[in-house]
Order: sequence, then C-alpha cells, then structure tokens
Amino acid sequence: MASFVIEGGHRLSGEIVPQGAKNEALQVICATLLTPEKVTIHNVPDILDVNNLVVLLGEMGVKIDRPSPGTYTFQADEVNPDYLESEEFLKKSASLRGSVMIVGPLVARFGKALIPKPGGDKIGRRRLDTHFIGIQKLGAEFEYDAERQLYEVTSQGLKGVYMLLDEASVTGTANILMASVLAKGKTTIYNAACEPYLQQLTRMLRSMGAKIDGLGSNLLNIEGVDSLGGCVHTILPDMIEIGSFIGMAAMTASGIRIKNVSFENLGIIPDAFRRFGIVVKQEGDDMVVPQQDSYSIETFIDGSIMTIADAPWPGLTPDLLSVFLVVATQANGSVLIHQKMFESRLFFVDKLIDMGAQIILCDPHRATVIGSARRYKLRAANMISPDIRAGIALLIAAMSAEGTSRIHNIDQIDRGYQDIDKRLNALGARITRIL
Repeated sequence: MASFVIEGGHRLSGEIVPQGAKNEALQVICATLLTPEKVTIHNVPDILDVNNLVVLLGEMGVKIDRPSPGTYTFQADEVNPDYLESEEFLKKSASLRGSVMIVGPLVARFGKALIPKPGGDKIGRRRLDTHFIGIQKLGAEFEYDAERQLYEVTSQGLKGVYMLLDEASVTGTANILMASVLAKGKTTIYNAACEPYLQQLTRMLRSMGAKIDGLGSNLLNIEGVDSLGGCVHTILPDMIEIGSFIGMAAMTASGIRIKNVSFENLGIIPDAFRRFGIVVKQEGDDMVVPQQDSYSIETFIDGSIMTIADAPWPGLTPDLLSVFLVVATQANGSVLIHQKMFESRLFFVDKLIDMGAQIILCDPHRATVIGSARRYKLRAANMISPDIRAGIALLIAAMSAEGTSRIHNIDQIDRGYQDIDKRLNALGARITRIL
C-alpha cells in the first residue's frame, strides 16, 4: 500500500493546470459503446478510475488507441457481449463504481448487460435504484443473482416513456440518457441532473446524432434514433480539482494561478470560497488566488453561524465539502458543514481532530468547525485515506501542518487526482511517494 510523506509548512507559488474532469470522463467513455464508429476524446485524465474503465472496455472488445497524452480513440465495432459473463469482467467491474454506466449503452445497443454491485468510495449507502428504475421504465428487465451478487439486464427493444426521477442523480441521469437515445419514440426525463458534466455528455451525444432538448435544465426530452455515429469531444477541466487547489492555497497562505479553469462551468464554487473570506480573482479564463495570511468566514445577516451545504446543481457539489471543512479549521470564525447526500463522508474528521482541529461532529451529516485563525497550527499525523475526497482534504491538512505527516492508502487519492505529488512539488510542496 503506497503512502505519501508530507513535510508541512511550505508555501506554494506558480501556475498549475487542472486535469480533465474525472466524473465527465467516466460518462463519455461509457458513451463510446453506443456507436460502432470511432470516437475521439481529448483531455482524458490519467487517473486510476478512468484508466481502469478504459482497460475494462478494451477487454470487452473495444478498439482503443492513445495517439497522444490525454487523447484516446475508441471504436466499439466488435464488442464481445459474452465477455460480460466472465469472472474476470465481474471482478474488475465490481471494483469500479463508474462501470455501472455501461448498463445503459449496452442494453440500448445490444439488448443485454451484466453488472455486479459496483465499488467506489466507502462514503455510505449509494443506491442504484434511480439507474435501474429508469432503465426498467424504458422496457428493460432486471434479475438479481443474490449468490453471485450481480444484476442481469435484458431487453427486446427499449421504448420511450415519461419518467420522474426520485433523485437528481448525476450518474443515474447519464445512464438513463444514454439508454434513451436509442429507444423508440420520445423519452422525457424530469428531475434530471444538470451538472456541467451531464451537459457535456449531452453535447457529445448530440454530436453523435442524438436528438436531445433541455440542455442545462432538469427536464430532458429525447427523440430516439436508430443509430449514432462517431465524434470528437473535449473534456472540461475538473472543478473538484480546481476547488482543491483553492483550498491548498488558502491553507498554506500561498499565491497561485490556476490555468484554463472554464469559469462559466464552475457555478457557485468561487463564491462559496469567497464566503470563507478567500480572495478568488478571474483573469481571462485563469483563476488567481493571491497569498493571504488570514481569512474570515462570513456570518448570516442576523449574525448567526454560516452553513455550507451541498445541493444538486446549480448548488454546491458534495465532492468539495471535505475541502471546505479542512479549510475552515484555519479560518477566523465558525461554520456548519452539512453533507446531505452521504452519511459516512464526514467520518474522516477524527483525523483532523487528532491534528488539533476544533470540530464537533454533530451527526453523520453535520459537523461544526471552529476556526483557529491560525493561532494554533495543525499538528503532523499518521493517517489513512478512506476515500478520494477525504484523501485530498487530509493532504491539504498535512501540507499546512507543523512537522512531517504520512498518509497511507493513497491509491484512493490516485483514483481522482493525476500525479498530484509531482504537480504540487513543482509549486513548492514537499511530498514524497513511498511505494
């Protein structure tokens, strides 16, 4: 199990370019299964979750080439559906939560899919009902093999239908959308997720020949087509990584420039950091975070404690709440962090408390952070990364702490952040990878 050794207390400076968006990459790579023609995707991040999905598609028979770093071509003209029955497929797909999004494309195009209970972060219950009920409404049949813990999905031909999703699930919406573009007739998806990555998937499907109305809204109307063609697509910069870099700059009192952030797709993320008193400037399409020795969390108008909560887009993404929580530990003021979606995502705060942070875990979904205003720096610690987002939060804490920290199980961080140690060391961090 690989580890990071982090010498804290070093300021960062310089420029950094965010990687391609992990969540978008998983969606658009799965969408390449919808056509036998070649699809080219640029700005693909070199991270474990994406690389594992690429390998999985290759073993299904998809022809894959990497003509240059960050660029892949996919051609799914000789997919072998029988591979889905193999133990190798079941084992590999079970370890990757993003693999659930191959169900929609496979059922739509081939009439069959097998999927085990997918893996991913251990951050609480992550049900798949939205995915499965939506695809069932399109006419697919599901059978669950309790002994092998896998779902078998079959269809004699999907048909368009009206549906109201029980939650605005991003991956659920993506899965249903990819299934519906090849269904007969009209499909209406209400309460659809509308994150920028879902908008990107919609643009990609349109460029392949899909007929989709409602881009950027929670109401999608899809007119099914008989087949889709190839396309060229470029993935957005990763908003979660951009937010992580803002948090690093604030915690280490550093000034950095984040290049080519696609500001129009960041939503309220910059303003959420500004509520913490962190200066975030836009210069062209770059984000500049100037060096600040202190920052103060706002209060509500009546003077009551600020609450930061996640919400479906255009609300604040839940993937950044771990970063906001750790940033609050060195702020002037207090904040209530309300993580509504996942009941285990805040459990990493015990590690921050061990480092000297003043945090009250109110319940599985809420934590109150009393900022120290840098009067008391965090202490170095020996930690284990429980998931991607907690892992990056712990790395931020270690970078600002006094002394040398160690983070184990950094495969979790590598799942979502490309060469993070090398890229941060180029800015002045002191991070050593121990294999």
